[in-house]
Amino acid sequence: MKRLAIIIATTTALTGAALAADPWDGGDDLPTNPLACDDTPGTVAAKDYDGGQTTGAADKSGKEITLIDIPKLVGVGYFAATTEGMRQAAEELGNVKVTTDGPTEANIDDQITFIDNYVTQGVDGVLFAANDPVAIAPVLKKALGKGIHVVGYDANSDPDAREWFVNQAEFNGIAKSLIDQMAAEIGDEGKFAIVTSTFTTPNQARWIAEMQAYQESCHPKMEWLETVEAQEDNILSFNQANTLINKYGDDLDGIFGMTSVATPAAAEAVTQAGACGETAVVGLATPNAMRPYVESGCVKSVVLWSPVDLGYAAVYVMRAVVDGDLSPGDTEVEAGRLGKLQVVNGSEILLGSPFVFDKSNVNDFDF
Repeated sequence: MKRLAIIIATTTALTGAALAADPWDGGDDLPTNPLACDDTPGTVAAKDYDGGQTTGAADKSGKEITLIDIPKLVGVGYFAATTEGMRQAAEELGNVKVTTDGPTEANIDDQITFIDNYVTQGVDGVLFAANDPVAIAPVLKKALGKGIHVVGYDANSDPDAREWFVNQAEFNGIAKSLIDQMAAEIGDEGKFAIVTSTFTTPNQARWIAEMQAYQESCHPKMEWLETVEAQEDNILSFNQANTLINKYGDDLDGIFGMTSVATPAAAEAVTQAGACGETAVVGLATPNAMRPYVESGCVKSVVLWSPVDLGYAAVYVMRAVVDGDLSPGDTEVEAGRLGKLQVVNGSEILLGSPFVFDKSNVNDFDF
């Protein structure tokens, strides 16, 4: 039996399904911008600054600042890696203290509570990766109103609820990479499904929206069977991958997984099904989580930006904001060992292109 599972990951959610035939708006009202089918670079139109502003922030230029980092959840490898990057940046800068805290499940209500508590206690800055872009906005605006600087990374909020957002890669670029990889694995007439976090988790939702637009334009004969949710839950991700395999059988040529928890869980499901070699597993995930499957040959490649660099960049951006070295209208910002990072889409800092981990280099990384 031919069963191909292609799993792409990054991080979360509820059990559920949405047919691909239904319009996919990415959980927001933003238009899609699919790249060209060949390798012609996309263009980014100039856009005015659309971030928020603090009210009455203290002048801490060059002075020590205390930051709190509230990711989607703690206790998973991906956010342990962003935390390590923040630690490295704080150590290099010498005048930053940063602490990571947050919920143990990707729950927006819990995340809001954590942020609100630290806003009440008083910090100089809040770093966050949003579980929900709209729901998190009021508490972030509360922080801005109290003179607390706010910078997002990994998963955005409404733009006016934070000053800047450090984007790991542009959504349409990731979408093109994923769909092209799927087409290479299963052919231009293959059928696929998606395991995501929740339908409204900001980054996964936008990737899927751009994936749909690019696939319909450049690989129109591919068939999208279903999209299911699996949270940041290893067991649920494993079960959802198994369910798709059992439900569609020979009709399922590929599975995209949109979370870093889902990818190794799906690779394990393929392994236990005895489908390695017949079932291709490719995706966004941390190298440590995927190393056993890469070394066994069950997974050929893993795609991800460096979450260590993402956390590192977020702290440097926050320091630049506090020091007055990054202001609305600027086109770049200095970020330590990463050099100058570009400002895109008005108020986003672009980390750069994803990196491919495979058998030749996966042991060179430890996160």
